Amino acid sequence: MMDIKAIQAILPHRYPFLLVDRVLEVVPGERAVAIKNVSFNEPQFTGHWPGDPVMPGVLILEAMAQTGGVMLLSHSDDVGSNALFAGLDNVRFRRQVIPGDQLRFEATLLRRKGNIGKAHVVATVDGEIAVEGDFMFAVANRE
Repeated sequence: MMDIKAIQAILPHRYPFLLVDRVLEVVPGERAVAIKNVSFNEPQFTGHWPGDPVMPGVLILEAMAQTGGVMLLSHSDDVGSNALFAGLDNVRFRRQVIPGDQLRFEATLLRRKGNIGKAHVVATVDGEIAVEGDFMFAVANRE
């Protein structure tokens, strides 16, 4: 397991864009499971459907990508690098995510050749799929 300090040692993101609260499991370069607790106090809810708050899909996708980033950047070959979006395929939004929900992300590496690869990531709430998709990435050195 990784707490927020361990996550910050791997990912370059900080408030308000660090969207992963805890990593429950990581097999470096293969698989990661993380969670995000969705709170009404988050800044996006003041303007995203006030009175009927819904977590913006783009932020869910970012949290999913960060889970994939932890999976990739935990591998000894990629420590100190950045995992960058290269594309999204087969993304489906299946249910709304609202304050009080806990998102669970499962990222699994599908393939990788050099610095380019693809991972399948699923976000669930209470065991029900909220979002899923295939994330293409490029691993780049931090400068």
